[in-house]
Amino acid sequence: MSLNSYQTVDREQLAKDIKQLHQQALADMGPDDFRHMRRMERWGQACELLGYATAWLAPNPVSALLISQGSFTRWTQVAHPIQHRGYDKAQGASQRYKSKKFAQGWRRFLDWPDWMTPSGWHHEHDGLHHYRLGETADPNNAQHNMEWLRQSSLPMWLRYTIVALFSGVWKLSYYTPRTHKELEINAARQQGKPVPEMTRLGGWSLFTPRGRGLWLQSILPYVAYRFVFLPALFLPLGSVAATSVLLNSILAEIFTNMHTFLVMIPNHAGDDVMAFDEKSHSKGEFYLRQILGSVNYPTGSNFNDFFYGWLNYQIEHHLWPDLPLSQYQKLQPQVKALCRKHNIPYCQDSVFKRLLKAVDIMVGKTSMLKPAAA
Repeated sequence: MSLNSYQTVDREQLAKDIKQLHQQALADMGPDDFRHMRRMERWGQACELLGYATAWLAPNPVSALLISQGSFTRWTQVAHPIQHRGYDKAQGASQRYKSKKFAQGWRRFLDWPDWMTPSGWHHEHDGLHHYRLGETADPNNAQHNMEWLRQSSLPMWLRYTIVALFSGVWKLSYYTPRTHKELEINAARQQGKPVPEMTRLGGWSLFTPRGRGLWLQSILPYVAYRFVFLPALFLPLGSVAATSVLLNSILAEIFTNMHTFLVMIPNHAGDDVMAFDEKSHSKGEFYLRQILGSVNYPTGSNFNDFFYGWLNYQIEHHLWPDLPLSQYQKLQPQVKALCRKHNIPYCQDSVFKRLLKAVDIMVGKTSMLKPAAA
C-alpha cells in the first residue's frame, strides 16, 4: 500500500461501515453460534480421545497427531474465543463457557490444560496484542522479538535452522514465560510498585520470585498433568503401555507447537504487512491497522477452518474479537468487499506462503512495512 493511499483512507467512514457490520452480526447471533462452537469442541475431543485410545499400543505419529489436534482445538477454538467474551451473551451458553468462569481455579485442567495460565494469556493476548498490534509494545511483534537473530552475524542457513527448531518448542520456550512476564509487569503497575527486573535468566531461575512463579504456576502443573498423570492412567495395561503414552504425549507436544507456530506467527508478519511506531489515535485508524497488520488464510468451511483453528479469519477477528467463531465465516466476504470499497489491501494467502514470509522477517531477510516508508 502506498503512503498516499494509506493517508487518504477515509477513516471516519471506515469506522462507520465496520460498526454497521458489527451491529448486523450482533443482531444475527443466536443459539446456533454456541452450538457451532460446541461442535468444534467435540471434534477436538474426539481427536484427543482417539489419540489416547491408541497411544498405548506403541509410539506412533498418528496417535500423536490426534492428541495434538485436540490440544490445538482446545486452545484456538474454545479458550481463545471464550476469553475474548465471544460467548458471554450467547444464547444457551452455560456459565463455564463464559469468560469469568472458564478455566478458573480447579477447572483449569478440565477446560484448558496448557503451559500458559489463563490469566497470563488473557492479559498478554487479549489486551496487549489486540490493542497494540504491530507496535513495539505488541508482545507478538515477530520482527521486534527476533531482532537479536536479525542483527546477528550468523549465516542465513543457520538462522533458518534456529527458527525451525524454535517452532517445535516455542510455547514453552517463548510464549509461556512471555505471558507470565507480562502478567507480573501489569500486576506491579496496578499495585503502584516498581516494575521488577526482567532478565531472561531470572525469568527461569527458581531463586527469583518470577522464576518460581513460572515453574509453580505454569510449567510444573502442565508437566504433571500431561506427562505424569495421563501416562500413569495406562499403568494397569503395563509399563510399556504407559511409556508409549508418554512418548506419544511428548511427540504430540512438538506437533502442537509446530501447528500453532504455522498458523499463528504468519498472521501478523511479512514484507507486505504493516508495523507501526505509535499508538493509533482514532477508531478508524485502529480498524485500518487491524486490516493492514493482519493476514488471512483460505476460508469457507467448518472442516477447513477446524484445522486452522479459525485463525484463518485473522482480519475479521481483529476487527471484532468478541464475536463467536461462526460469525467470522459470514462476515469475511463482507469485510473483503468493504476493503475494496475503501481501496485497502485485503491480504489472504496460502498458509505456507505466509509462513515463508514470516520466517524471512524473523531471520532478517526482509522487513515489515512502515507507513512512513510504504
